[in-house]
Amino acid sequence: MYNATEQFAEFNKAGVAQATKLAALALENAEKLARLNLDAAKVMLAQGVEGATATSSVKDVQDLMALRAKYTESGVQTAMVYSKSLYEMAAEAQAQYSAFAEEAWSAYSKGFASWVDKASKAAPAGSETGFNALRSTVAATTAAFDQFQKASKQVVTLADASMRAAAANAAKAAPKGRRAA
Repeated sequence: MYNATEQFAEFNKAGVAQATKLAALALENAEKLARLNLDAAKVMLAQGVEGATATSSVKDVQDLMALRAKYTESGVQTAMVYSKSLYEMAAEAQAQYSAFAEEAWSAYSKGFASWVDKASKAAPAGSETGFNALRSTVAATTAAFDQFQKASKQVVTLADASMRAAAANAAKAAPKGRRAA
C-alpha cells in the first residue's frame, strides 16, 4: 500500500544526506584553500626576510639593481606558482561540485519518478492524465539537465585549455636571469 508520509520521510532523509555531503565537500575545499594561502604567506614572509637581509648588505647601486631584478623575478615566479595552484584547486573543486550535482539530480529524479509511480497506482480512476503529465515533465527536465551538463563540461574543458595555454605562454615570457643595467 502507498504511504505518502513514508515516501516524504525518505525524501527528507535523502535531502539531509545530500546537504551533509555538500557541507563536507565545501569544508574540504575551504581547508585546501586556507592551506594554500598559509603556505603562500610563509613563502612570501621568507622571501621578504631574505630580501631585507640581502638589501642590508648592498654596497652600491649595481648590487641594488641586480638584487631588485633577482627578487622581481622570484616574485613573478612565486605569483605564477600560486596562481597555477589556485586554478588547479578551483578546477578540482568545480569537478567535485559538478559530480555532486549530477549525483544529487539523478537521485532526486529517480526518487520523484518512484513517487509518481507509487502515487499513480494509489490514485483514483481518471487521474492518469495528471500523472502522465508529471512523468513527461520529469523526462523533459532530466533531458534539459543532461544537455546543460554536457554544455557546461564543454565550457569547462575550453576554459581549462585556454588557461593552460595562457600559463604556458606566461612561463615562456617570464624573464630569465635578466640583469638591470
